[in-house]
Amino acid sequence: EINNFYTATVYEKGAEVIGMLKRLVGEGGYRRALDLYFDRHDGEAATIEDWLKVFEDATGRDLTQFKRWYTDAGTPRLTVSEAWSPDANGGTYTLTFHQKTPPTPGQDRKPPRVIPIAVGLLNPNGDEVVPTTMLEMTETSQSFRFEGLASRPVPSILRGFSAPVVLDRTVPARERAFLLAHDTDPFNRWEAGRALARDTLARMVGEAAEPSPALIDGLGAVLADGGLDPAFRALCLALPSEDDLAQALHDAGRVPDPDRIHAERLRLETAIARRLEPALSAAFAAMETPGPFSPDAASAGRRSLRLACLALLTRIDGGARAARLFETAGSMTESAGALASLIAADRAGGALAAFHDRWKGNRLVIDKWFTLQPALCPPDRAAGVAERLAAQPDFDWKNPNRFRALLGGLSANHAGFHAASGAGYRFYADWLLRLDPVNPQTAARMSTAFQSWARYDADRRALVRAELDRILAAPGLSRDLTEMAGRIRGAADA
Repeated sequence: EINNFYTATVYEKGAEVIGMLKRLVGEGGYRRALDLYFDRHDGEAATIEDWLKVFEDATGRDLTQFKRWYTDAGTPRLTVSEAWSPDANGGTYTLTFHQKTPPTPGQDRKPPRVIPIAVGLLNPNGDEVVPTTMLEMTETSQSFRFEGLASRPVPSILRGFSAPVVLDRTVPARERAFLLAHDTDPFNRWEAGRALARDTLARMVGEAAEPSPALIDGLGAVLADGGLDPAFRALCLALPSEDDLAQALHDAGRVPDPDRIHAERLRLETAIARRLEPALSAAFAAMETPGPFSPDAASAGRRSLRLACLALLTRIDGGARAARLFETAGSMTESAGALASLIAADRAGGALAAFHDRWKGNRLVIDKWFTLQPALCPPDRAAGVAERLAAQPDFDWKNPNRFRALLGGLSANHAGFHAASGAGYRFYADWLLRLDPVNPQTAARMSTAFQSWARYDADRRALVRAELDRILAAPGLSRDLTEMAGRIRGAADA
């Protein structure tokens, strides 16, 4: 159904492909091509062919192979092997890449694509010996050599997420910790920390392992690096979501347990807070922005880091700092951040009513109020909290933003939505059926909360299957929701 076509994939992958094109032709070539594009096509409904022809004419580059990013379905998988050959004049380090795109319906064979691979090399002491270099891969397998190196380097591959590919490379935990502490590329530094945290959590869930000291030390190094943007440091402090971890466990052939994932993620957050408490407290104080509220990027970054520190500190102080901040916050951002920490600590109490009274005239802020409560409350109460909020007079369920706020908050509470009782599934399906006759587009898009159901245990799969069957059996179901629910229902049987 056409209403189900405009997904995040269309927009995000489209932007990533344009980003690759810019990397390949350079800043100057990209600017010339855009100028030519608007000269030729301003006001027109241009095609992909028009778009690429402009770049060919402006830069003299043949983009026939690049066009496969638009014509061939699927995501390329990139594997890499390394070789180090020391000699008297300095060693040679070789990276060999192999690309493969899995078959998709109607396209069994996928020729190689053009893949820009941004690479940097670091010495074992953390110094960068080869700055970011753009390698252009055009073959199925291709090698690139770096000569005259004093020691075997640590590679930083796919810097800046230079291409939307899956990089298959086994990276030891010590290397991830090294990149988290030393990489000069923000994306790869964040990605190293995220992967290390995901691996740590997987071991904690599966083996009852202890939290990784290397991960916590690496996060401490990021937190203490005053040269980094506060917003970036805040991003690094955020652990992978419980849903991300469930998918990682599923990909590894394990059945994820939402309750155990929640408990172990909480245990890791608590360990980080205890180990880094002095640094977190210092950053929380240092990032205060006195004076009138300012929406500029620097101030917003400081607020982000302050609230990220608060979220971790709440794990060990029971919400004492969050309660004080809620009383003194001079902006909605800090007030909402403090409320979020109080909800997570299960001591929001009168703060919920106070926040609502203060911001009841701002619909978007109240949307946030509806989201925070089911998203952050204890999982065993998530469905009940959502049901109570649905009975609120200002839950205007025909308003798409308000509807998304409440149901999106529930589905964001991974262990709560996937509660073994099935209460989360039932509540969600009830409201999809209620909304469908009024707004089938929103109902169809919100139904994707069920799309990961096949990765869970048999009992949860049976509960979701029953709700999907109930939705599909509803009289007069829209084409939008029929298509989405049917596709989700059939995915586990394929």
